[in-house]
Amino acid sequence: MANEEVVVDWEPLPAPQQERNSNNGQLLLKFFASVLLVGFCYHVVFADFIPWKPNSTKAACTLFLGEWIPDNSGPGYTNETCNFIEPYQNCMRNGRPDTGYLYWRWKPKNCDLRPFDADKFLNAMRNKSWAFIGDSIFRNHIQSLICLLSKIEEPLEIYHDSNFKTRTWYYSSYNFTLAVIWAPFLVHYDIFGNNGALSKTNIRLHLDVLDTKWTMEYHKYDYIVISGGQWFYKSAIMWENNEVIGCHNCPEGNVKELGVAEPYRKVLRLALQFITANDHKPFVIFRTWTPDHFEYGEWYNGGVCNRTQPYKEGEFNGDPTDHSMRNVEIEEFEKAAEIGVKKGMKMQLLDTYHLSLLRPDGHPGPYRTFPPIDADKAKNVQNDCLHWCLPGPIDTWNELLMKMVINEDGDHRGCIVLKDEAHLLHS
Repeated sequence: MANEEVVVDWEPLPAPQQERNSNNGQLLLKFFASVLLVGFCYHVVFADFIPWKPNSTKAACTLFLGEWIPDNSGPGYTNETCNFIEPYQNCMRNGRPDTGYLYWRWKPKNCDLRPFDADKFLNAMRNKSWAFIGDSIFRNHIQSLICLLSKIEEPLEIYHDSNFKTRTWYYSSYNFTLAVIWAPFLVHYDIFGNNGALSKTNIRLHLDVLDTKWTMEYHKYDYIVISGGQWFYKSAIMWENNEVIGCHNCPEGNVKELGVAEPYRKVLRLALQFITANDHKPFVIFRTWTPDHFEYGEWYNGGVCNRTQPYKEGEFNGDPTDHSMRNVEIEEFEKAAEIGVKKGMKMQLLDTYHLSLLRPDGHPGPYRTFPPIDADKAKNVQNDCLHWCLPGPIDTWNELLMKMVINEDGDHRGCIVLKDEAHLLHS
């Protein structure tokens, strides 16, 4: 970046009047030198995200627009070098026969995304703490991060709940804490009926009461990565002020159908209001909606995902309801970020939707369990076309996080909300 030419277009100074003394001339030169220095520093710090103006020849880096390109270097870890991969995402161990999905990398528009640098990350996060708040996609995500960091240090697990859904790890050499907090709806919910079989249960969702599992822990962390998710597609009865206001996909015909987008909006608004009103000001990153790639059905009725290459741009546009949910996220995040910026908060959007949409090849599919299956039996096996193989495309999410949070010199970035880029993606 130090070798880049900074082009500045300005009007020449008028010729000095005869009576103007040499001291005035020196002051003018110092003033314009200061202006140029400030402008150059601004360019150096923000060039990766904001185009240099005026007359910059370098286009803005758009992290979330780009393409998947072949990459012979392969993943940063394997199931043999990382001991933290859950069985359901351990596709290689579970017998997935193809490996082509491991040899692609995300190329953002107008810039490059470097491989994850575990040493730089851990040194930058010395004496810091992170929490990932949401559903099982975040559990998938944090395992990817732990695997990427494991080449430098393996953490000690210092806490888990009874179901191993909320967990905390500690890197003693760096005094760095990493946690995942189970809060699939972000608001309070109850599950009842059918002996807890999740596919057949009824969910009572309180749209006006945040889930204390994360709000009670929020003040402990320097970095918060948070998101909603596809649990909102489940059948649920919606409550506000201790009264039923409607439902989604309810078997009872006498309850108003609310859909999913507006209940999701209420939840996000409530969660983001909590964040922006809180006295604690961590670096907050909101991750957008995660698409699935089920074909010929859903997870419960024979849906599969057996593609072995990424989609080309425009080949698959995704589910319209997914787009609606992501649009809700963009709208509510932008409103909250405007408030947060005024309060000195650091808030960024990790918009993984589009780049993930292009990777139908990155899921476990039928290879979510061991022993391996053969093709004849695959039709009768439940496929996972939502979570991601490890290693796999989800590793790119952590490369994006590092690019957003740590600049090339290892310093922490400030608050830059990528509004224009967000709206370019399926606006």
